[in-house]
Amino acid sequence: MNFKKYDNEIDEMIKSMTLGEKLGQLNMTAQGGHMMGPDGKEVDMEAALKSGKVGGLQNIRGVKKLTHLQKIAVEQSRLGIPLLFAADIIHGTETIFPIPLAEACSWNLEAVKETAAIAAKEGAAMGVRLTYAPMADISRDPRWGRVMESNGEDPWYNGRITEARVKGFQSDDLSNPHSMAACIKHFAAYGAVEGGRDYNTVDMSEQRLREIYLPGYKAGIDAGAATVMVAFNDLNGIPCSCNSFLLNQILRDEWGFEGFVIGDHTSVGEMVNHGVAENIKHAGELAIKGGLDMDMVSQSLLIHGEELLNQGKINIKMIDRAVRRILRIKHALGLMKDPFLYLDKQREAQWVFRPEYRDTARKIARESIVLLKNQNQLHPLNESIKTLAVIGPFADDNLTPRGEWAFGGSHYDQVVSLLEGLENRIKGTEIRLINARGCNPMDEDTGQLSEAIEAARKADMILLALGEPLEMIGEARSRISLEIPGGQQHMVSELLKLGKPMAALIQSGRPLNLTWLDNHIPTILQCWHLGHQAGHAMADVIFGDYNPSGKLPISFPRSVGQIPVYYSDKSSGRPYKPNLRWCTHYLDSPNSPLYPFGYGLSYTTFQYSEITLSSTTLSRDMTLQASITLRNKGIYRGTEVVQCYLGDVIRSSAPPVKELKDFQRIILDPGESKEIIFNITEKSLRFLAIDLQYRSEPGRFIIHIGGNSQQTVLQSFVFKG
Repeated sequence: MNFKKYDNEIDEMIKSMTLGEKLGQLNMTAQGGHMMGPDGKEVDMEAALKSGKVGGLQNIRGVKKLTHLQKIAVEQSRLGIPLLFAADIIHGTETIFPIPLAEACSWNLEAVKETAAIAAKEGAAMGVRLTYAPMADISRDPRWGRVMESNGEDPWYNGRITEARVKGFQSDDLSNPHSMAACIKHFAAYGAVEGGRDYNTVDMSEQRLREIYLPGYKAGIDAGAATVMVAFNDLNGIPCSCNSFLLNQILRDEWGFEGFVIGDHTSVGEMVNHGVAENIKHAGELAIKGGLDMDMVSQSLLIHGEELLNQGKINIKMIDRAVRRILRIKHALGLMKDPFLYLDKQREAQWVFRPEYRDTARKIARESIVLLKNQNQLHPLNESIKTLAVIGPFADDNLTPRGEWAFGGSHYDQVVSLLEGLENRIKGTEIRLINARGCNPMDEDTGQLSEAIEAARKADMILLALGEPLEMIGEARSRISLEIPGGQQHMVSELLKLGKPMAALIQSGRPLNLTWLDNHIPTILQCWHLGHQAGHAMADVIFGDYNPSGKLPISFPRSVGQIPVYYSDKSSGRPYKPNLRWCTHYLDSPNSPLYPFGYGLSYTTFQYSEITLSSTTLSRDMTLQASITLRNKGIYRGTEVVQCYLGDVIRSSAPPVKELKDFQRIILDPGESKEIIFNITEKSLRFLAIDLQYRSEPGRFIIHIGGNSQQTVLQSFVFKG
């Protein structure tokens, strides 16, 4: 999007602004309508608005309240510059969709775009102009609590999901009253914090940064994202809030970004704790010099900007530049023409929590479920079953399925639990449903175990409702263990003694260590935190009303000791060979993940043919076609995500064993076959060379096509250059 087209008009406005009014535009403040001063005491918000000291407010709900605040800013301040209202709308506004990591399991880019568009319609109807999403952080460490906001481990796929969300939030026109500005975050490499510990340091080579971590953010910028949020971490010793290499050199000079950069919550002030700023004033100086435009909550420039200017620490051009970038987005959103464009009480009632949104939520939720194991085709269940026991702490829980970072609150009571979804599904059948909690997810108390065992004895089939509660996932909720928490494993071990058929449904916000369950339970479904329609979606899959099609966007480790484990690793000088000591391996575990990237089963069986190439050589100006025939050999209609990877055999810097280049979602009826074609060009072969330039090199390449990153059919070709 061309945000610079408003600059002439903006420059005229800047000429009329006082220094205080300029500094006010750089101030994103308030949480729930409250603003704190430098002395820690609450500031009179209305007085601050009248004097032009606020550029934006965040996480305040309701058109009535926002209209009141906007009227003060527009009608009672000297220049009447409208406020920008922002919020953390991560996976839905009032209609809650699956957490982003779960949604990425759908591999359905149109559905991802649609859920973002619905979130924008609801958010805009509630007065929100800017959402702090999507998160484009690559995450290869499930200890990190914010892995639930990520799209997983792969740079290319992360980019496709990020651009889909940006386009969904923003539509084709930011002034459309059903759209919101997107904010790409957290720039940069926040998912690589050491030890998976939130807010921690990140240290990596520039080549790794550019090759793995930056592509997702760039995809969002290329899709037209209006704003960017910095990360809390430092990168190679420089906090991202003042990192000129990231914000000026890469984001603006290389990528041509024209919108504004905002700090994360108090991240500017936290540079004092990082040890690079002497005090909050110094932090503000570093931030604006480093390329940050809007300070979230710290108020460093609002309070100290004039003093910094008078002391010659900063200059007026820096301030004007930041103001211009912020006003560009206010213009693009249509606020400068109509400050109340988004503030419509009638639209708020009309466009929030509509039935069709909940239908979409159910659809994407069931597409996000991943069938990890289905020994002896235990699922889907049929209606001949007499008694079904649902046991575990997440059976009758309608809090956990909503997921962390659920913005809305008016309809939390309508989140459908697993038990409720099953009850609705078996109405009209003769199935008897019994439920017992069995244990707690946060402690080892065994007081509820006997009730669970008694319920299990009466059942023909046991569904285990296991997982991870909200208290253990999200920001500032990193873990050193990935085991299923509390007394859940002990409960399952006792139930196993009954010899009943069991299936485990895992509701979690991160990949957990499911190794023990995989060794003992015949069917495992990764159900994540699926939002409003969680229970209905799980019931749809359990009874086969929907054939699971989800594929993992992140590898599941066998143990915390494997982390990071990801599919696109590089071969060492001593690659793994069975029964060989002097190679890269563990003494006590396979190198491979428990479930690899791209993995997910179906109730049907898909057969892949060998790969047919249109040519065994590729030149720089041609397209090579790689085709396979996919056949549904089973008895159920199903969706397969066919994945295409490339591996460079020899190049000037050590290549990954393979990298995802494309995929197709294919729906086949029983017995149906379809030819699938992937197009490979010279661009597909490019990599980031040691001089940090993208190029391709002549040589042999391996094409991998299959249903996950480990199980593929192979073919090779030669690139002539």
